[in-house]
Amino acid sequence: MEAAEIDRWIDGLPEGRPVLIAGPTASGKSALALRIAERAGGTVVNADALQVFAGWEVLTAQPSAADRARAPHALYGHLPHDAPYSVGHWLREVRPLLDGGSRPIVVGGTGLYLSALTEGLAEIPPVPAEVRAEADALPLPALVAGLDARTAGGIDLANRARVQRAWEVRRATGRGLAEWQAETPPPLLPPEAAERLVLGAPKDWLEPRLVRRFDAMLSGGALDEARAMRPRWDPALLSSKAIGARELIAFLGGETTLEDARESALIQTRRYAKRQRTWFRARMGDWRRVDLSTA
Repeated sequence: MEAAEIDRWIDGLPEGRPVLIAGPTASGKSALALRIAERAGGTVVNADALQVFAGWEVLTAQPSAADRARAPHALYGHLPHDAPYSVGHWLREVRPLLDGGSRPIVVGGTGLYLSALTEGLAEIPPVPAEVRAEADALPLPALVAGLDARTAGGIDLANRARVQRAWEVRRATGRGLAEWQAETPPPLLPPEAAERLVLGAPKDWLEPRLVRRFDAMLSGGALDEARAMRPRWDPALLSSKAIGARELIAFLGGETTLEDARESALIQTRRYAKRQRTWFRARMGDWRRVDLSTA
């Protein structure tokens, strides 16, 4: 879409109709969500698994105070850095925002959150801490070997997080993840009840944006965040998975140079964007594609 076409589309949105925006990191999701909120009204709702935590606001690219002053925002930085969190937690928090009277503009790069919102989520019992600790100690091949055939055939066996989650569920409940997923209840937001957008991000357009954004994070307070978080640093926490966090902590500990930390973080960012694009192609083929590189 060209910029003028995007504005015409925004102006034509039915009153109160939810909007969902997915896209790779640095693809312009938050700017588009804010544009919709200002032009057509609504509340920008976070659907990023790491932007829910306080402590890494700059490094996770949470909306600035200036942006939050321009439109209502929800579910950003509202949890302590060591809080447990999952897609189930997010769905419970987002439920009241769908009926709150203000158009929800749900935006984020965590594809699982958006898919669970529109497709439903299996109600799997929590995994005990001792089972998770057991899984943490196992190598990936052992986790794969512990999956049932039905589950193993439906997930990326190279993705440790996905494999470990499936292993933990089977170990804790005695049932395979695929069996639980077959009992998925109806979604909170049926896909036909919302405008669903996936932002395109050509690699040659996205790459310089990734670099500029990380450099802006470094100059805009990311190192200060790392210094504040260092005494509480625990790499096992979900909030510690913020890209660049481990590298900046290592730099502050004298384990690497800032330039090497920067380059490592950029490599991780590129890989993450690639994983996001793969997810969106596989799971969101019927969502409307929007390319902001020409807007």
